Amino acid sequence: MSSPDHSPLGKATVYADRYDAGLLFPIPRQGKRDEIGVSAGALPFHGVDIWNGYELSWLDARGKPVVAVAEFRFPATTPNIVESKSFKLYLNGFAQERMTDAARVRDTLVRDLSAASGGPVDVVLRAPNDLDGTPLGEPEGILLDTQALDFDSYGPPRPDFLLTHEGDAREVLVSHLLRSNCPVTGQPDWGSVQIAYTGAPIDRAGLLRYLVSFRRHTEFHEQCVERIFMDIEARCAPRELSVYARYTRRGGLDINPFRSTDPAAVPTNPRGARQ
Repeated sequence: MSSPDHSPLGKATVYADRYDAGLLFPIPRQGKRDEIGVSAGALPFHGVDIWNGYELSWLDARGKPVVAVAEFRFPATTPNIVESKSFKLYLNGFAQERMTDAARVRDTLVRDLSAASGGPVDVVLRAPNDLDGTPLGEPEGILLDTQALDFDSYGPPRPDFLLTHEGDAREVLVSHLLRSNCPVTGQPDWGSVQIAYTGAPIDRAGLLRYLVSFRRHTEFHEQCVERIFMDIEARCAPRELSVYARYTRRGGLDINPFRSTDPAAVPTNPRGARQ
C-alpha cells in the first residue's frame, strides 16, 4: 500500500488540525531506481533532497500561534521518499497542537520524518524575522535557454539527444525550462536545473532538447533528477557530475533534489525568484 495510487494525492481530503504522524505516506525509492539501472546496494551518486516548508504553525503553552519556516534535508540513501500531499497534511496537523517550544516541534519532526523515510532527516526551523533580508539566488552557470532552436519532443525523455564533442571541459550549465508532471494528479511541476560536470564537452543544444523532453513526463521530483543524472552518466561519461533541481513550491512546500559523484558535496539552499 505504498504506491502513489494509494497516497492522498488526487483524493478528497479532510484537513486535520491536530498532530498525526500517521498522515505521512512513504513511497519506496527503489522501484523507480530499478527503471534507470540503480541497484539498491550500490548507489552511483551521493545527494540530498532539500524541502522548504512555508506553512508551519503551532500553539505555544499559552495557546498563542507560532509560525516558522522549515528546512528539511532527506539523504538520498533513505529508502523512501515522503509523498508531498501527505507531508502537507502532516504539517497542517500541528496547527492546534500546544508545544512547549520550537525545539520540541523540531524533535518531533525529526523523529517522524526519519521514521517515514527510513533514515536520518535534518530539520532547521526559522522564525520569519530570521529570514529578513534573505537574498534571492538563481542557480549560477551558463544559461542554455537563450539558444535559438526548434523543439518538437516533449515526452518521454530523450537521452539520445545527449551528445559530447571532442575535448575536455569543466563547466556549469543551467536551464529554467524543466517541467515534469505528478504521476498521480498530472499537475505540472516547474523547476530550474543546474548541471555541473567535468569531461568531454556536452552538446548544449542536445542537452536543452533533452531537458525539454521531460515536459510531459510523469515522475516525482527526486525521480526526475536521478533520471537526468543517470542519462548524462550513461551518454556523456563525465568524470565528475552534479545535478541540482530547484522546483517551485506547491502546497507550501518546494522540493530541491541534488545528486553528485562527489561524496563531499553539500548544496546550499538559495531561494529562487520563482520559489
